[in-house]
Amino acid sequence: METGVSYTDLQPNPDQRFVPLRRELGVSAFGLNQIVLQPGERGRIHAHERQEEVYVVLEGTLTLIVEGEPVDLPHGRLARVAPEVRRQLVNLGPSRVVIIAAGGASPHEGRDGKSYRDWSDTVATPPQELPLPENLPADQLRTGPN
Repeated sequence: METGVSYTDLQPNPDQRFVPLRRELGVSAFGLNQIVLQPGERGRIHAHERQEEVYVVLEGTLTLIVEGEPVDLPHGRLARVAPEVRRQLVNLGPSRVVIIAAGGASPHEGRDGKSYRDWSDTVATPPQELPLPENLPADQLRTGPN
């Protein structure tokens, strides 16, 4: 592992319902999990004391039941659930559901980013004060799979 950087792959394995990505990546500031639900599977009804959660649907349609009321979240949809709100993750569909669940309990600290004009720059600039770089020319783009 490079200092300060870690990698893992999403592995929607039907035999592994819950993958603790936080541990695999060494994340310490928030929870991060991959959840795979086969047709008919559901999680426990649960809530958190302090942690809010965001669910990102990568595959299938997740039925998120919030305080007894179901909401269908198709592929590409996200939902945030506040602490203390009871929820349950359910797959009512004919194919598997794959989601990423991210959760945290500390207030977000915005505007802590640092930007650099180029790789040799050692002095940071607040991102809002540095314009976006120009797009790459066409001859620098990849033409096939990475």
